[in-house]
Amino acid sequence: MPTSKPDAYQEFIKGLWRDNPVFAQVLGMCPMLAVTNSAVNALAMGGATFFVLVASSFLVSSLKRWIPKQVRISTYVIIIATFVTVIDYSLQALLPAIHKELGAFIPLIVVNCMILGRQESFASRHSIGLAVIDALGMAVGFLFALLALGSVREILGNGTWLGLDLFGPNFEPWVIMVLPPGGFLTLGLLLLLFSWLAERRQKLAERLAEMEVEGT
Repeated sequence: MPTSKPDAYQEFIKGLWRDNPVFAQVLGMCPMLAVTNSAVNALAMGGATFFVLVASSFLVSSLKRWIPKQVRISTYVIIIATFVTVIDYSLQALLPAIHKELGAFIPLIVVNCMILGRQESFASRHSIGLAVIDALGMAVGFLFALLALGSVREILGNGTWLGLDLFGPNFEPWVIMVLPPGGFLTLGLLLLLFSWLAERRQKLAERLAEMEVEGT
């Protein structure tokens, strides 16, 4: 008798690799480039997006039967904006320095096409459990992408990681890495690496399939 466990696992894992919102779907580029000049900022933005995506997916899936089709998009936006307001005020109260660094990019989570897209294409069409699992996978994938970019830029641009000095006083930082051109350059290289790894993985899978056919 089939179970939902394999489906749930696939829904979670796809956001980490195959359908990664940044490296595969190239979504959420505004915060990806704007706030990743340090790993701390990237982690904070990723955490805020994580909360909003998971919470809004849970609520949208819970209320999908009662949301009229004619106003579904506006309803999703209101739900997302509610959770963005919660995380905005929470950061302002608990981590004011980070909230100041992120600035207007916290409220702009409302218009993050990745979050709205998951509500329209998945949360509104599936059960609460699958919607939350999908949101968790996508949110972790987005957080991973932000942290990867922020870490590279901070290490090369400041010689630190999460504020910890890595190379000592003799290190000459690459100032361009914490500037907008450094963000574009690093993102382009990471996209290239991800694309190369995905292509290599596909070729390996095809080769294994051919070997199985020959073996039979």
